[in-house]
Amino acid sequence: MTAKKGTYFVDCMAKFIPEPYIFLSSGMGDYCEVNLCQNGGTCVTGVGDDPFICICTDGFGGDNCNLTELGPCSPNPCKNNGLCEVNAPTRRGDVFNEYICRCQSGFEGVHCQINVNDCANQPCKHGGICKDLDGDYTCQCTSPYVGKQCQLRCISLLGMEGGAIEESQISASSLHYGILGLQRWGPELARLNNQGIVNAWTSATHDRNPWIEVNMQKKMRLTGIITQGASRMGTSEYVKAFKVASSFDGSTYTTYRVDGQRRDKVFVGNTDNDSTKTNLFEPPIVAQYIRIIPAVCRRACTLRMELVGCELNGCSEPMGMKSRLISDGQLSASSSFKTWGIDTFTWHPQFARLDKQGKTNAWSPAHNNRSEWIQVDLEKTKRLTGIITQGAKDFGVVQFVSLFKVAYSNDGESWSIVKDENTDKEKLFQGNIDNNTHKKNVFEPPFYARYVRVVPWEWHERITLRMELLGCDG
Repeated sequence: MTAKKGTYFVDCMAKFIPEPYIFLSSGMGDYCEVNLCQNGGTCVTGVGDDPFICICTDGFGGDNCNLTELGPCSPNPCKNNGLCEVNAPTRRGDVFNEYICRCQSGFEGVHCQINVNDCANQPCKHGGICKDLDGDYTCQCTSPYVGKQCQLRCISLLGMEGGAIEESQISASSLHYGILGLQRWGPELARLNNQGIVNAWTSATHDRNPWIEVNMQKKMRLTGIITQGASRMGTSEYVKAFKVASSFDGSTYTTYRVDGQRRDKVFVGNTDNDSTKTNLFEPPIVAQYIRIIPAVCRRACTLRMELVGCELNGCSEPMGMKSRLISDGQLSASSSFKTWGIDTFTWHPQFARLDKQGKTNAWSPAHNNRSEWIQVDLEKTKRLTGIITQGAKDFGVVQFVSLFKVAYSNDGESWSIVKDENTDKEKLFQGNIDNNTHKKNVFEPPFYARYVRVVPWEWHERITLRMELLGCDG
C-alpha cells in the first residue's frame, strides 16, 4: 500500500510517517475516529500539516482514496499509435520504468516519437520515386509499372485485337459509309491488325470533332495505347496526332495532360497505314471510359488500335498459358479426345494455350458432359483475378465452350467453386461465341489458390478450349 494525498504518492511510508502514528487508535486523533478513507484506505494523522492522510490500497488514489488509479498507460504516453505496456515498478539507478512503448512499423524512440525514413532502403523498383510518409512510404511509379513498390508490370493487352473487348463496348462520334453505302467503317472494326477490305474505323467526312471510345465496363488502369492506320480504296489513311480523354461515368471527361502542364497532351500517331505506334501514359490513366480524339489525320481519320493496362489492383498479368511459363507438366484433365480415334489427333490439356495453332490446338475431353474438367497447377498459391477463353476448329468444325464454372484448391483435394458475389450461388461464366475470339471474365472478388479447374457447362458441337489465367503472385 502507498500513502496518497491527492495524487501524491509516498513511496516509502517509513521515511515520512513517525512510527507512533502508523497504527493509530481512534482515541489518538479526532480526524480518524470516523474513517474518511474509502475503498479500504487507512486513515493516519499527525503527518505534516494535513489533519490526516489516507494510505490507499493498490489501484486507488485521491485525498480519500475515492479515485480509480489509471496507471502510467492512461492517458497513452506513446505517440503515433504506439502500444503502451505497463512494467512492474523497478528502480535502475535514477530511472523508474513504469511502462514501455511498443512502436508501430515506421516509428522509433522511447515514446515512438521518431518517424523512420522508410525511403532509406530504396524500396521503389524500376525507377520509382519514393516519398516518405508518417510511418509509411509511397512510390511514384514510371509507366507501365504499378504496385506498392512498382514491382508489377501493367502491360496486358486489354482486348481490342483479341476480342475480349466486345463490339457493344466500342462507340464513336460518327462513321463512314463507302461505295454507295455498302461499306460500313464502324467503330467495332477498330481492332489492331484487323484484316479484310473494310478493317478499321473511319469517321464521317462531315464530322469536325471525331472521336472513338471504349467502355471498359469497370475502372481500369491504362498505361498505353497502340495505334495503326488502314488502307481504303488503295489509299493510306491514318491518324497523325491525337488527344486522349477519360471518364468514370461516360458524362464528364478529362483530357489527358502531363503532370505540371497546363495544355492537353498531343500524342504522335502513325506515319503509314500498317505499322504500329505505341504511346505510354505517364502517369497511367485510371478510368472506365477511354476516348481517342483525332487531331490531325491523313486523308481521313482511320484507326485500328489496342489498349494496354491492367485491372485497377494491378494484378491481371497473364500467368503463363500462352507464353508457356506454365509447363506441360502443370496441366492435366479428366480425359482427352482423339479425332477418329487416332493418337496423332489427341486434344491434350497441354494444347489448351491461348492462340495455339495447329491441327489439334486446344483441349477437348473424351466425352461431352459436365463431369469433364481441365486443371492448372500453379505450383504455389497465387492471386487469380480473371480468365480468357477461346474455342477452336476440328477439321473445319467450329467448337467452343459457351458456359463454364471455375473451381480452385490449395491442396488439389478439397475444392471450392467460384460463387456469384450477388447471389452466393455457383457462378456460371459466359464463354465463347465462336472458335477464335477471346472472351475475358473477371473474378469478383479475386481468390487465392494453387490449383484452378475450368468445368465446361454448355458448349457448341464439342467441348473445346484454349485459355489464359490472369493474376499475380499476390
